Amino acid sequence: MSIASRLRDLRLDAELKGHELAARCGWHKSKVSRIENARTAPSDADIRLWCEGCEAEDEAADIIAAARTADSMYLQWRRLQRTGLRKLQESRVPLYERTRLFRGYASHVVPGLFQTSSYATALLSAISRFHRTPDDTSKAVAARLARAGVLHKAGHRFTFVLEESVLRYRMGDAETMVGQLHHLLSVLSWPAVSLGIIPVSAPRPAMWTLEGFNVFDDQRVHVELLSAQVTLTAPGEVALYVKAFTELRRSAVYGPEARDLIHTAITKLKSDRSRATT
Repeated sequence: MSIASRLRDLRLDAELKGHELAARCGWHKSKVSRIENARTAPSDADIRLWCEGCEAEDEAADIIAAARTADSMYLQWRRLQRTGLRKLQESRVPLYERTRLFRGYASHVVPGLFQTSSYATALLSAISRFHRTPDDTSKAVAARLARAGVLHKAGHRFTFVLEESVLRYRMGDAETMVGQLHHLLSVLSWPAVSLGIIPVSAPRPAMWTLEGFNVFDDQRVHVELLSAQVTLTAPGEVALYVKAFTELRRSAVYGPEARDLIHTAITKLKSDRSRATT
C-alpha cells in the first residue's frame, strides 16, 4: 500500500473530512488532497501531524520509515543483478559489518555466510542462468566468501535457524553437498554463532515455513522472493519478523541433536552416491 493510501485510510477511519483534518494540522485545506493524491510528498513532520490529527499517533513511526524507504523497499533481482552478482555481494559488506546481532532463517538453501566455495558456485551459477545476468560467478563466489569473514570479527553475534529440508535440497553434486554439510558441522562449534535446525517432524503450533529472511539488529529485514528483494524498516514490520524468528527458534534443535540431523543427511547422501556408482 502506498504512503498516500495509508494516510487516506487513517483519515477515513477517523471519520474526518479533508478540510477537518487540515484544520487540525494547521494547514491550507488543499494540502490534505495533494498528499492523498500523491502530488505532494509528506515530510516526517507532516506524517506526525496527520497521525495526531487522526488520533493514531502509534502509526507514525511505521509510516515515516516506509516513506523514507519507499523507493528501495522492493527491488527486482534483474535490477540488482544487472551488472552481475559480484557487485551485489560486495554492496552488502558495510551492512553486515555494522550489524551487531544478525538473525537469519533459511527455508531453502544454506545461508550465504555458511556456504562453501563449491556450494556457492553451484547456487550462484544457477541464479545467473535463471535471471540471465552477466556470468561473473567465480568473482561473485570470492566476494561471498570474503564477506563471510565477518563471522570471525569481534563484536558480532549470529543466530540462524534452518529447516531440515535445507540439508536435503541438492545444490550441485553429492560431493558438493557432503562438503557443505561437513562445513555446517564445524559451524556448530563457532563461538559467535548459534545454529538451530527445525526437524521435519517438529510440531508447529505457532509458526509455519516462510520465505527466507534476515534481520539486521532490530532495524532492518531482508526478505528474498523469487523476483525481488524486499527491504523492511518500519518498526512494526521488523518487530513482526523478530516475533516470527522467535517462534521458529522454539521449534529448532541445537547442539548434539542438530549435529545428528546433519550426520543423517550426510549418511543419506553417501548411500545415494554409492548406489549410483554400483
